[in-house]
Amino acid sequence: MSSADRKAIHFGAGNIGRGFIGPLLVNSGYHVIFADVDKDVISKLNDQDSYDVLVLEEDDEQQETVSNVSGVLSTSDDIVRAFADPAVDLVTTAVGPAILEKIAGTIARGLHARRKANAGPLNIIACENMINQTTTLRKHVFASLADEDKTWVSEQVGFANCSVDRIVPPFDPKDSATPLDVGVEGFYEWVVDEDALHQTRHDVRLKGIRLTTDLQAYIERKLFTLNCGHAITAYLGFIKGYSTIDEAIRDAEIHGTVQNALLNEGGAALRKRHEFDEEEYRHYVEKTLDRFANPKLKDDIVRVGRQPLRKLEKGDRLLGPAHMARECGLPIDNLAKGIAAAFLYEVPDDKQSVELQKKVEKEGIEKVVAEITGFKEDSEEHRTILDAYTALRKSDKKRSHA
Repeated sequence: MSSADRKAIHFGAGNIGRGFIGPLLVNSGYHVIFADVDKDVISKLNDQDSYDVLVLEEDDEQQETVSNVSGVLSTSDDIVRAFADPAVDLVTTAVGPAILEKIAGTIARGLHARRKANAGPLNIIACENMINQTTTLRKHVFASLADEDKTWVSEQVGFANCSVDRIVPPFDPKDSATPLDVGVEGFYEWVVDEDALHQTRHDVRLKGIRLTTDLQAYIERKLFTLNCGHAITAYLGFIKGYSTIDEAIRDAEIHGTVQNALLNEGGAALRKRHEFDEEEYRHYVEKTLDRFANPKLKDDIVRVGRQPLRKLEKGDRLLGPAHMARECGLPIDNLAKGIAAAFLYEVPDDKQSVELQKKVEKEGIEKVVAEITGFKEDSEEHRTILDAYTALRKSDKKRSHA
């Protein structure tokens, strides 16, 4: 393993870890230790010590080499020993929300080893696509900590929430020399809660990463704009029979629905709540729509639309902006169309899709919409969603997306 003066552990050696978080940490002067359960990936990282990231812009492509990396199996004692290394002062994750609880025990064992080794403070940032992801991880970690470790962790370990934004689609590196190579879009944003970070041996310097004392504004801007628009594009595109996000957003009707949902409904509420500059937010929305239209990303609709029940959770990308808009006295016609489309997302190998369709069939769409959305039956919002559902169901091409 490298004897670098500054190291970071990153859980998750998948496309997001290798294509987004890892490169930013390397550019910030870290040797990055990837931790993963995939023995083949870990072996390749140790054999090669580098890989390429292909930046997929619509009119241009750039190749960046990421080096100064290594790997450890997250199920081995090597990861625990890595935590005890004083050179490690940062731990990040990109494993998916459902996996945070599974890695929490390993992190707890690592923090115990760090306390015993008197290796000093460090910070943990979970880079998952969910709100308060690091707070969630902290809860799971503390559930696995021994009592004698909890006080030390509270004093020595920072758990900082963040907002992450970069489209990293599945990548098939046909022209690459190694399967470690990954393709990403050029745009990225990683915003971290500065107040939650602890002072470490080195100052916290993260190149390309924004530290803020108002993280909630960035979280909601990203979730209620990028994620909201992505979901609406996917669900409406699914109904129209498109295969990729860029195909769907180039449909004038879908583009108009997404643009109005973001600018005049959820986005208008966001501007009121967080006092965003109107012109700056309009530019952010336009940039978001341009990102969706990038054909080089080949972003599958079924990837973006998967797990519709999670995306229909209260406070998430669809219902969050809808409820915020209504609280501000704003319309939700376009958001309602996206919400209704989610109820028509029917993919046999998506467990949540199957569960949702069975629920609708058993209980009826009226009851299910009220239960899931929180809008009472016969309310204006409930009727708007049902009207959109009825209209969309008539137009649904039922094209196979298996």
